[in-house]
Amino acid sequence: MSKSSDQGASRRDFLKMAGTAAPAAVAAVALSGSEAQAAAAPEDQNRIQDTAHTRAYYDSARF
Repeated sequence: MSKSSDQGASRRDFLKMAGTAAPAAVAAVALSGSEAQAAAAPEDQNRIQDTAHTRAYYDSARF
């Protein structure tokens, strides 16, 4: 019941490669140098933003 080595990569080899490739990919993305731009803050901080989500909540909360 021995397996020949001509089958290609085994499951163990695949898991070893996946375990080392994922952190390397994350590091490559983190070191790419581009920075995310922050969204503009709302002008009126005292009020809740008027979005479809808040309107749906207010419609469902009416008695």
